Amino acid sequence: MTRITNHLPTAELQRLDAAHHMHPFSTQADLAKRGARVITRAKGCFLTDSEGEEILDAMAGLWCVNVGYGREELVQVAAAQMRELPYYNTFFMTTHVPAIALSAKLAELAPGDLNHVFYSCSGSEANDTNIRLVRTYWATKGQPSKFTIISRKNGYHGSTMGGGSLGGMAGIHSQGGLPIPGIHHIGQPDWWSEGGDMSPEDFGLMRARELEQAIDEIGEDNVAAFIAEPVQGAGGVIVAPNTYWPEVSRICRERNILLIADEVICGFGRTGNWFGSQTLGITPDIMTVAKGLSSGYQPIGGSIVSDEIAEVIGSIEFNHGYTYHAHPVAAAVALENLRILEEEQIVTRVREHTAPLLKAKWESLADHPLVGEAKIVGMMGSIALTPDKASRAAFASDPGTVGYICREFCFGTNLVMRHVGDRMIISPPLVISDEEIDLLIARARHALDQTYDKLKAEGMLKAA
Repeated sequence: MTRITNHLPTAELQRLDAAHHMHPFSTQADLAKRGARVITRAKGCFLTDSEGEEILDAMAGLWCVNVGYGREELVQVAAAQMRELPYYNTFFMTTHVPAIALSAKLAELAPGDLNHVFYSCSGSEANDTNIRLVRTYWATKGQPSKFTIISRKNGYHGSTMGGGSLGGMAGIHSQGGLPIPGIHHIGQPDWWSEGGDMSPEDFGLMRARELEQAIDEIGEDNVAAFIAEPVQGAGGVIVAPNTYWPEVSRICRERNILLIADEVICGFGRTGNWFGSQTLGITPDIMTVAKGLSSGYQPIGGSIVSDEIAEVIGSIEFNHGYTYHAHPVAAAVALENLRILEEEQIVTRVREHTAPLLKAKWESLADHPLVGEAKIVGMMGSIALTPDKASRAAFASDPGTVGYICREFCFGTNLVMRHVGDRMIISPPLVISDEEIDLLIARARHALDQTYDKLKAEGMLKAA
């Protein structure tokens, strides 16, 4: 039996990695010089690297390991399914039990009339599916001109040609001919960075009404859908003002525009409810899911669609699909993951205990001289770093310079806390304990202190 273990010294593993492994969202040459940190095992909320260091993972992998690492139940389910039916497709008038059972469970958990699932292997693929779904939906209804999809600047919907186009990140759009035609971007509801002298409430309404302005400019008969994350994740955990989502919902409803909630990060307990749409009062026509669906133990995603959309798409042959659509092992693991979340009442505990506790401790970081605001919804939070709290000023250095410095200090203190520009963000496993929350906050504060001392010593505490 071939079993990969940490059988080589760290330096040799790093050399082999640099020689053959192309990392995502990385400058390969720089990483090769530095050497990647080699993660060898994980348990609960902690990672262990090849040097034996234990690291508190405050990002749950990539926002996904909701039930924590090392859940033996998921291992056993995967092994049993591999023995029984390791693979079969659902293309040719066939199905299998894991796909049937998972689809029924998702229909039970999803809000409203979202009762149908089209599977993928990731959130990126699911958002590619959404592009074809909504355009095919309107074409089948005799309105093929309803083609354009509106999204937000600094939103993230994956990095495939379709998902990367839907997202509004300049770095992704700068490579590979993105965005594809038929995608239109409006402003994000980021009051801290872009609100100026407006109140958060007025700013939220203004940004929501950019959607209506875009519909008027493009033409209501030419707009298929609006897609957005309930809380922007990779954009920096941007929490919209409370006026934003009610107005967006009104506009979509009144202007006959489908609303797609990208729940890839927010779904499966992250915000204290099963879905972020429930937390923020959104009624979507489609929800994109992935990540927490299997807690990252298997690659699986999907589009959960309304009865009406499913009926229209079901009236034609929808020429779309993936080899690993509803992969039986992934589906079985996802179903067991949902059982764990439900039977251990993890989502309820997040809502009633863990999230309020984390919120109080996270918001206490706002008293640090580097922190302008500390925002958090459920188990996803961000802090904005600034040289001047009163004016919400950006640093004079290039955007992201200070965030990167803080991230490096975090890693040095064995805390995985990510930076997005000059914001620091967290998304820990939902099973994090009270003591581990205290450790997270202590390590975050220590990294902030180290960052502040470095900036002060090097004369970098200057506003742009």
